[in-house]
Amino acid sequence: MDDKVYIFDTTLRDGEQAPGNQLNMIEKLEVARVLEELGVDIIEAGFPISSPGDFESVVQISKTVTNPTVCGLTRAIQKDIDVAADALRYAKHPRIHTGLGTSYNHIYYKLKSTPEEIIRRGVDAVKYAKKYVEDVEFYCEDAGRTDNEYLARVVEAVIAAGATVVNIPDTTGYCLPTEYGEKIKYLMEHVSNIHKAIISTHCHNDLGMATANSVLGVLNGARQVEVAINGVGERAGNTALEEVVMALKSHPALNIHTDIVTPNIMRASKMIQRLMKSPVQANKAIVGKNAFAHSSGIHQDGVLKHRENYEIIDPKDVGVDESSIILTARSGHAALKYRLQLLGYPLEGEELDKTYQDFLKMADAKKIVNDDDLLILVGKDKKKRERIISIEQLQVVCGNSMIPTATVSLKVKDEVKTETATGNGPVDAAYTAVKKIFAENNIRLQEFLIQGFNGGCDDSGRVSVQVECNKHFYQGLGVDTDIVTASVEAFVDAISKALE
Repeated sequence: MDDKVYIFDTTLRDGEQAPGNQLNMIEKLEVARVLEELGVDIIEAGFPISSPGDFESVVQISKTVTNPTVCGLTRAIQKDIDVAADALRYAKHPRIHTGLGTSYNHIYYKLKSTPEEIIRRGVDAVKYAKKYVEDVEFYCEDAGRTDNEYLARVVEAVIAAGATVVNIPDTTGYCLPTEYGEKIKYLMEHVSNIHKAIISTHCHNDLGMATANSVLGVLNGARQVEVAINGVGERAGNTALEEVVMALKSHPALNIHTDIVTPNIMRASKMIQRLMKSPVQANKAIVGKNAFAHSSGIHQDGVLKHRENYEIIDPKDVGVDESSIILTARSGHAALKYRLQLLGYPLEGEELDKTYQDFLKMADAKKIVNDDDLLILVGKDKKKRERIISIEQLQVVCGNSMIPTATVSLKVKDEVKTETATGNGPVDAAYTAVKKIFAENNIRLQEFLIQGFNGGCDDSGRVSVQVECNKHFYQGLGVDTDIVTASVEAFVDAISKALE
């Protein structure tokens, strides 16, 4: 039988500690629900004593979720533990996460203490927390820089005191993967009561090795990993949930599994990007927009012949509908032929060769060639097609003391349709009004990107969107000095293509 690794998600605690990542209560509950649907085992909901907001977050999340354990962080201080226990009173599966520093720097410079006193305080904290809950996790802060022999003494003592999980954080992201793996191995071999608790990893990404360290920890005996969606967190962030989960899933020979529902990963990633206003880089593993995109001709040809030639993960396994074949000047005949066939224009032989030469000239000029460009290229659309939808009128009212409201009138073929809607902002209000006009078509906005051209307050804005309609995806583009107008133009452009 496979070994299970428990997924401890700290997006709502450590992840929210990064500047700009703060969420309101409604947003935190939205995240908690999605984490439960994702299948995480433990949700670290906050640090209850740190603020009234964090306390209330733990209370409300405890009421909201059913299956995951809800965890509250504390210092090894009785008052912290009292407050955490109070915040967790509604949790179906409560856990108190307490601890203190164990490295030389933390003991002598931060805590002004001694190694023996640290062990005593840790044991006392665990015993005190056990009065409230059965499930107590102890963290050895800065364990990555803690001497292994002393760390083993701490771990043995807190397990004897009743800790059910012991967290070995690489708090500063200092360890090399082999070093961290050997640390976990040392504990597994030198702590006499190690079988009575689960060893957990908590790795930061300061040197870009959080995922590698976490995986090496698992391979050496850890059976819980502490992670965050998209790797959000302080400084360079935490270990990314999606990376560890898919690393383990991609190596079935390890006989190690998690209970994460991986097709929900992309949804969770996009939600965190949206709520924390923290977009991931295009080349981010698993969830970046280029993670399953191919523009090199050699790679495109290989993927079209057999996906596994260049993809070790099926995009559908993480919630991505399909790989993307991006047409650029580096694309080859195979990719062009494939895209033209999808558009209904199968080309072969000399005709394909001639079209490919024209395609390369266009690609050098345009960088990325889209479907409309291809239709022009094959002579099926010599001039720009008229959209079947046009904007007749757009009016938006917004300000710091009113709810943004938009009224949109669209000419759909020969009929003018008008709707009014409110939203979180002027663009959201306008998009909601447009979606009401096309309610029966089930239009879903998938991506939204806004760019300026030259800078300055009089700059034109370029908006690119991607919408989904009937499981197909369509791109739209809008340009205007008024960014709301550009946004609606892009949205309407994409919807026009979807309905043609």
